[in-house]
Amino acid sequence: MNDQAKHSVSRRAALQRASIPAALLVAPQLASASTPAIQAAKAKTFVLVHGTWHGGWVWRQVADRLQAQGHRVLTPTATGCGERAHLIRPDTNLTTHVQDVCAVIEAEDAEDVILIGHSFGGLTITGVADRLGNRIAHIAFYDAFIPTRARPAWIMQEADGSWPKWWKDRQAHFIEGYKMNFFAHYPIKMLVPEDDTANIALLKRKLTWHPAGQWIEPVSFASGGWEDRPRTYIHTTLQTFAPSSQAMWGPGREAGWRWIDVPTARNGMLTHPDVVASCFASLG
Repeated sequence: MNDQAKHSVSRRAALQRASIPAALLVAPQLASASTPAIQAAKAKTFVLVHGTWHGGWVWRQVADRLQAQGHRVLTPTATGCGERAHLIRPDTNLTTHVQDVCAVIEAEDAEDVILIGHSFGGLTITGVADRLGNRIAHIAFYDAFIPTRARPAWIMQEADGSWPKWWKDRQAHFIEGYKMNFFAHYPIKMLVPEDDTANIALLKRKLTWHPAGQWIEPVSFASGGWEDRPRTYIHTTLQTFAPSSQAMWGPGREAGWRWIDVPTARNGMLTHPDVVASCFASLG
């Protein structure tokens, strides 16, 4: 091939590459050591932690979208929930769930993790951050309870050590005294709109019982929990029935927090996966 022909081929190849978005020229999972800048700018590691009665399955649509962007996504299911519902025991508690997530992070050698918890998964991610803080780059609470040193559990004991009456009354209806049943206490509109028939059918198939111990065991702040982490509160704005109160998100309005309003219902990962995935991708 003469010099003129070689120049023509090179020019044509350059024009072809110019028409392709730079982010798509090198897939993060295939990037070589010669492309660290592209890989670092593109890929993040997410660990998505479900809330009460759910499982890792609830994140599937969001995970698919994040993975399509080149990110790594882990969606562990806590003991006693989802496909692991059969493993529930009377002593299954918050420590169990924290260990479940920590074990996945460690087994997968995950570093610089963007750790996100939904609902009372906020307790779990706080415990994970307390234990594996060196691996957590950012912690985010998606319509989730933010525990504090003053309130380290959702259900707090009275001054005399007894449990609140409303909790004891509810506990009388738990399966075998410790398995919480969503449908015994809440309407489906707590999670998705009443006219969302597809997701209602999905939830009726998928929701499982949940260990009461995850709500009543205080989370550890021995190493600071979420306090020393870059942190975000993601507040849902389309929840019309029993929207999360200040008791859930109070600290998220304080200094040191990033606050994001997202137009989703409480289970926005089902109703608005594109919105939720875009929000998560902006973190870190």
